[in-house]
Amino acid sequence: MNNTVELVKLWGDYELQYPNATIEDFCRHQLAKTKTTLPPMPDSKLQPDVNGRLVIMIRRIGKFHIAYSNKALEGTGLDQMEEFGILVTIYNQKNPIKSEAIFNNIMELSSGTNMLNRMKKRGLVDEYNDEEDKRVKRLKLTAKGEQTLLKAKEHVLKVAHMMVHTLTDEDKELCMQLLGPINDFFTGRYPKQRNKSFGDIYSENVMQQV
Repeated sequence: MNNTVELVKLWGDYELQYPNATIEDFCRHQLAKTKTTLPPMPDSKLQPDVNGRLVIMIRRIGKFHIAYSNKALEGTGLDQMEEFGILVTIYNQKNPIKSEAIFNNIMELSSGTNMLNRMKKRGLVDEYNDEEDKRVKRLKLTAKGEQTLLKAKEHVLKVAHMMVHTLTDEDKELCMQLLGPINDFFTGRYPKQRNKSFGDIYSENVMQQV
């Protein structure tokens, strides 16, 4: 196949998958397709495949982020990054249902409830009955909670900048374009799959998508 024809075909396929991408994004995408050659490892060592390597990298970056964020939150009135996430959810969603705020932060109901109870004791959030369904609890920020959130936000943004400042803005946009579909896919599925076996989850997420 003529190189020009193949290039146009590659661009067309990429544009269908990432309609908002630029030509620069496409070029970086093509470069990224070059396989990384890993040094050979002895049979006694475990080496992940490309799926494992990607997930391990994402997980490690996430752990670095949590560790630095928890350090940055010292003195703000928050003990950990998950508390910041809960406050952001309550602030943005305007008095959400208690369970929704917990699941939005990918937490188990029991651990999220315990965290909220501790935050209530510190005067950061209030809980009240829904007007239409008294069985449902809703959350709202106290004045102290909102002040704490805005104070902590400055520190959290500094951590985010520190984590990715070596990338250009274009590289950051490309990363979000590539990883966005994964986030969207599981955001819609995880709440419905929390109580299912992994076998069923794997089948729904992988086998049924083939």
